[in-house]
Amino acid sequence: MSTFLGPIRQLGYVVDDIEAGMKHWSEVMGVGPWFYNPQVPIENYLYDGQSYQPHNSVALANSGAMQVELIQCRNDVPSMYRDFMARGLRGLQHVAFWTKTYEADLQMMLDRGFTLKMSGEVGVNGRFAYFAEEHHPGTVIELSEVLGPKGTMFDMIRDASVGWDGTDPVRPFPDLSKL
Repeated sequence: MSTFLGPIRQLGYVVDDIEAGMKHWSEVMGVGPWFYNPQVPIENYLYDGQSYQPHNSVALANSGAMQVELIQCRNDVPSMYRDFMARGLRGLQHVAFWTKTYEADLQMMLDRGFTLKMSGEVGVNGRFAYFAEEHHPGTVIELSEVLGPKGTMFDMIRDASVGWDGTDPVRPFPDLSKL
């Protein structure tokens, strides 16, 4: 567990083919079910302080308490995922810490010398921030707010994984506006 932000709650993998990734993780690793969104509704997205409109597909599943995220970029908008792929890398790109005290934790990270690189929102009270510092591939830190519907969805995904028997391995993301 991190002494700064609590336990790592998510492992984020950048992939070329998200459908093949979900198939591998469910059939080979036994992880699922996957909740898939072909175009995540990201608002107020910034990369290096500039506004863009990313098109990313995301799939989420849990293995115990650990959430696994698969990410596929669908456009060439600047992002840390695109940068990772441009370096010829695939696989684990970031670890995420979840927070209900986003502003205080974000300020703590900035005060510790971390640099905000990429940020945005997924639903109400679903802000996220990625920091530029990376010791080696796979060590980017994401701070993810889980106060709103995104946190409710994360709980639902974890609950669906408990006792999952392999049926219905890919499911649609819930409508965050209804959670």
